[in-house]
Amino acid sequence: MILCCGEALIDMIEGDGAFTPHVGGAVFNTARALGRLEQGVGFVSGLSTDMFGTQLQDALHASNVDTSHVIFSDRPTTLAFVQLSGGNATYTFYDENTAGRSLDMANLPVIPNTACALYFGGISLIGMPAADFYAALAVDQADSRVIMIDPNIRPQFITDPAAYRARLAKMITVCDILKVSDDDLKWIIDGDATLDDKAAEILAQGPKLVIVTKGSDGAKAYLASGQSTESAARKVDVVDTVGAGDTFNAGVLAKLSQMGCLTKQGIASLSADDAQAALRLGAEVAAITVSRAGANPPLLSELSVPI
Repeated sequence: MILCCGEALIDMIEGDGAFTPHVGGAVFNTARALGRLEQGVGFVSGLSTDMFGTQLQDALHASNVDTSHVIFSDRPTTLAFVQLSGGNATYTFYDENTAGRSLDMANLPVIPNTACALYFGGISLIGMPAADFYAALAVDQADSRVIMIDPNIRPQFITDPAAYRARLAKMITVCDILKVSDDDLKWIIDGDATLDDKAAEILAQGPKLVIVTKGSDGAKAYLASGQSTESAARKVDVVDTVGAGDTFNAGVLAKLSQMGCLTKQGIASLSADDAQAALRLGAEVAAITVSRAGANPPLLSELSVPI
């Protein structure tokens, strides 16, 4: 089982002069995408008992995601108002005192033996106290399970950059897989060095696999062996990019799991061919997602070839 640890929220998406509620959240989207790819997946988060929280839980169950590790409360659900321009999304978050943000690092969940990997990311790594909850969980589990992080950095949402950088640095040192966009990598490591040099610097900090996505230019994986490999993005008519990176992550995790590589040793000794196969599946599922409205990951049956 892969446990997706992070935010679930309601995306209020602009259209025709109004905002329509859609289930979302970076880590929530990845969990649903994994479930639709018929992978064993569970969700670790705080969910509200309000109407939106019920909507989120129902959507998880509909995608075969285990919610037995969800922490419920009567606090409200996080809302993200989404404005679309040319297929690209900008976000305004309403997240104070919400169910997802109010998790306590003193009460970490018991992780089942069936969990082989934990995935973290999104705004859940920013807002306190939940950010410390997820950082503590990653550190607690890093000795025995694969840790993947996609920080999906949103600078406009970070109110304390120094604290965020310190927390992220701590998580990077214990993670096995770090996935970042080219913009994320530029934010993490300032300066004029090339993306290749910055990826090498990140690898030296602890990860065994660094994946850099470059939008329509595809993605590149940097391996612990010093090798690298690239995969092109699939060309499709883009409706919007909501959930694209989240679905890409699910494709990568699903392929690594299918190949038997989703172990500590498997990631440390990953071959360039296996890394490229993971990138290709990530690109395929992301392409399907961006070809339709909202974060609507594909079913396994929609893929052009089986996993």
